Amino acid sequence: MNRRQFVKLGLGAALAGGLGGALTACGRRGGDGRPRLRLGYLPITDHLLLLAHDYYDFQQVELVPVKFSSWPEAAEALRAGAVDAAFLLTPLGLALRHQRTPVQAVLLGHRNGSVLTLAARDDIDSPAGLVGKRIAIPSRFSSHYLLLRRLLDDAGLPPEAVEYIDMAPPEMVQSLAAGRLDGFIVAEPFGAQAEMQGVGRVFTLSKDIWPGHICCVLNLREPFLQKNPEAAQELVAGLIATGRAIEQDRLRAARQSVAYLGQAPEVIEFVLTRPPDRVTYHDLLPQRADFAATQEQMARVGQREAAAVNLDNYLEPALAAAAAGI
Repeated sequence: MNRRQFVKLGLGAALAGGLGGALTACGRRGGDGRPRLRLGYLPITDHLLLLAHDYYDFQQVELVPVKFSSWPEAAEALRAGAVDAAFLLTPLGLALRHQRTPVQAVLLGHRNGSVLTLAARDDIDSPAGLVGKRIAIPSRFSSHYLLLRRLLDDAGLPPEAVEYIDMAPPEMVQSLAAGRLDGFIVAEPFGAQAEMQGVGRVFTLSKDIWPGHICCVLNLREPFLQKNPEAAQELVAGLIATGRAIEQDRLRAARQSVAYLGQAPEVIEFVLTRPPDRVTYHDLLPQRADFAATQEQMARVGQREAAAVNLDNYLEPALAAAAAGI
């Protein structure tokens, strides 16, 4: 994937719209002398580790959550250095690394956590019923596109069996209700929203397409890591501890998520409990096998350049291993 293709994905739009001027304090120190780390995220349950801002008493780093409304904005902010770190879809992180953005994958944000939702009006009960349907995805460089292609492959269906509609996740539920879509595959809580509103139903959870799959990954800019190793280590430790806390008390996590996700607590509770492994926040060490499997699927769907990224240079599991006592 060349630079022109990358920009066509929309990853240059954020700075063109003035994002660079909005985030100018990146990498500076706070009033107490701690390095300030701006962490980009989207308001989805995949990024619930942001609760570390409330759950964990950071001593070495000042964590500043920065919310974005789209993947292109978050990716471009990280590429430009407007944030120090960001939770990004695995294919996007690999694409940034392919573009020589100095980032490393230091932690998984979660495992599983997405859903293929179909219109409640349809009674499709097998992949064969998806033929000819309009299915929304966040982008071709998303874990969700890879999941959908894997579902079709496993069913012996060609890629063109469905019509792919690139769409911002917040628009998907309304578009499904209005009949402009037959379904969508995306991170929660949008599937849960559609289900609770009665306009959609779960066709399959992503954990049943690709058990234990990775999706969102914490990408940390190398300059911050090199300059502030202790802060980076504490950040990862705090996020891992927060993952444990979420799994120990999912109802509390749902209540406290409101400030970060902007969703009703009952929607997040639905995601976190029905079933409990709909999305998980343990086993977050970035492992080569998971990324290699993602690269293999990316190559299979034609994303060969990003799929060829050297994982030895991109993965930095030492921080998570140290925090987990491995």
